[in-house]
Amino acid sequence: MDRIRPLKRFGQNYLTDKNTIRKIADEFNPEPDDLVLEIGPGTGALTSELSNRVKNLFAVEVDKRVIDDLKEKFPNLTLINRDFIKYDLGELVPQGKRIRVIGNIPYNITSPILFKLIRDRSMVSDAMLMVQYEVAKRITAGVRSKDYSILSVLSNYFAATSLRFRISPNVFYPKPKVYSAIVTFDFNKTAAEGVNDNDFIKVVKASFGNRRKTLKNSLSNSSFGKISTEGIDFNLTRRAEELTIDEFIDLTRILTKFPI
Repeated sequence: MDRIRPLKRFGQNYLTDKNTIRKIADEFNPEPDDLVLEIGPGTGALTSELSNRVKNLFAVEVDKRVIDDLKEKFPNLTLINRDFIKYDLGELVPQGKRIRVIGNIPYNITSPILFKLIRDRSMVSDAMLMVQYEVAKRITAGVRSKDYSILSVLSNYFAATSLRFRISPNVFYPKPKVYSAIVTFDFNKTAAEGVNDNDFIKVVKASFGNRRKTLKNSLSNSSFGKISTEGIDFNLTRRAEELTIDEFIDLTRILTKFPI
């Protein structure tokens, strides 16, 4: 399987260092009976560690070239040759159950993968993703820090996040130009009562629409621009990066009272 070359169009960078692979698996620490889904197993470097630790392992892989080899090498692996972003997890997860997700994911589709996990969090208990280090800092950033962004607010509203450790480019083939990091997401958080998920996402994205600008300016350039801000009991002269998640919840409750 090592003869298969990574493809740029799939954003593939194969993990090659056995110590790093073992460290990731140890951090994930699956129980034998856990339902584990790996995103993009590639040539099976991490899959090899996982298959030794769980009874039934699942993986979604878009690259047809590796399918036969993976099936042959890992008898306890159920392989799904699909694009993870388009795959319906309901086809895999038994009703009432939740899976654990892990993956060295293509960095160019980190946000779509994360938003899919957020949408499907009723079927996902937790996830461990390898992402670009700079993105990992944005995901886990706190309010008023330079990395605080849409990704920070949404990730930490829907999950408890943690940046576990950084990974050198030297352990990949081909070697990426950036450092990577392992980030975990615990989806066992309870969403705010009376707040619709899509409304919250829409308000956060609109608020950050014009970075470094006031909320009033950013919201006026969004679908909320039709709402008169006069009389709204919220300080709209602040900037999005100054708001805590609780304040974004309050802002969502206020703005969604008005028809758009």
